[in-house]
Amino acid sequence: MTRHLLPCGEGAVLVELDGLDEVIALDQAVQSAMAGGDKAFAEVVDVVPGARTVLVVVRDGADIAPLRQALPSLSVRGSESSVGGGHGGPGPSTEIAVHYDGPDLEEVCALTGLSRAELVAAHTGTPWQAAFVGFAPGFAYLTGGDERLQVPRRTEPRTSVPPGSVGLAGGYSAVYPRSSPGGWQLIGRTDVAVWDVDREPPALLPPGSVVRFVDAGAADDGGVVDNDGAGVRAGASRAAP
Repeated sequence: MTRHLLPCGEGAVLVELDGLDEVIALDQAVQSAMAGGDKAFAEVVDVVPGARTVLVVVRDGADIAPLRQALPSLSVRGSESSVGGGHGGPGPSTEIAVHYDGPDLEEVCALTGLSRAELVAAHTGTPWQAAFVGFAPGFAYLTGGDERLQVPRRTEPRTSVPPGSVGLAGGYSAVYPRSSPGGWQLIGRTDVAVWDVDREPPALLPPGSVVRFVDAGAADDGGVVDNDGAGVRAGASRAAP
C-alpha cells in the first residue's frame, strides 16, 4: 500500500492511496486504532474516506505530530473490499425497496448482456456497502455489488435527476438524495429519503453502512427496513442503530 501524506491545514492529514480497496483498509485501521486507545490517534475526531484518499482530522489545538508519525506505518489487515470491511467494521444494515423502471434500464441491460430479470437479480442479490459520501449531502457511493453491473456513465449527463433515482456508474451504485444534475445510468427509483435534515442523523447511509436493495414489487412495506426487521416508511424518522 503506497501512502502519500499531505498536510491539510493545521489540524488534518490527507492520505493519498492507490485505490478504494486501500482506502477501506486504512479507514478500518484508523478506526481500530482509535477504538483500541492508540495514543497517536487519541486526538482524532473525524475520519473521512474518499475514492482514493482518507482525511484524518484532529480536534482544534491538538498536536498533530504523533498522528503524522504513526500514519505511514499503521498496520492494516489487507485490501478489504468486501462488504462490512470498512469504517471500523460492519455498519448498520438497511434494505431499500426499488421500482426497477429507470429510463436507462434497457441501455444497462444492453451494456451488461443481462435481461431485466437478471439485472434486478444481480442488483438485489448482493449486499452493497457505503464506501464514502460525496457529490451531494447523503450521496453514498455503494460498492461491493455484482461485477456484471459495472457500466460507464452516460455520455450526456442529465441536467436534472429526480430524488430517489437509483443509478449505476463504474463499480458503484447510488441513490440520488435530491434533484441534481447527474450522469449515472438510472435503473430505478425508491421512495426512501436517503438525506433528511429533520432526521438524526440526516444521512441514512453513512460510510460503512450495508445496503440490500429489494424489488419493490416483492416488498411488503414499499420502503426501508432496518436490520431488526422493523419496517420504516419512506421519509419517516429512523433512529440511529
